[in-house]
Amino acid sequence: MASITKQIADTVSSTGVGAAYGEPVELDGTTIVPVAVSSYGFGASDGSAEGEPQGGGGGGCALPIGAYVTRDGYTRFEPNLIALLVVGVPFVCVAGRAIARVIRALKR
Repeated sequence: MASITKQIADTVSSTGVGAAYGEPVELDGTTIVPVAVSSYGFGASDGSAEGEPQGGGGGGCALPIGAYVTRDGYTRFEPNLIALLVVGVPFVCVAGRAIARVIRALKR
């Protein structure tokens, strides 16, 4: 089991920047480098307790947040608006509730 865990850790650690930045693509004189936020999670059990099964699992996800676009010698980041909404809506809801609680506490 330990060797499988080490293999997974080596694979994930070697991914690094490659998981966040894609290969540059050239279209009509414009260079596009896709950008994503990625995360991984893994777990395993060696079954050391009597009758405890061995096993493991893991997963990961990547959210495309935009791209660096180079045109006419200038580079700028162009966000993926749908991804920003997916990430932003829960953040705004949580921030709104937190601010409402702070205001309520200050009024007392």
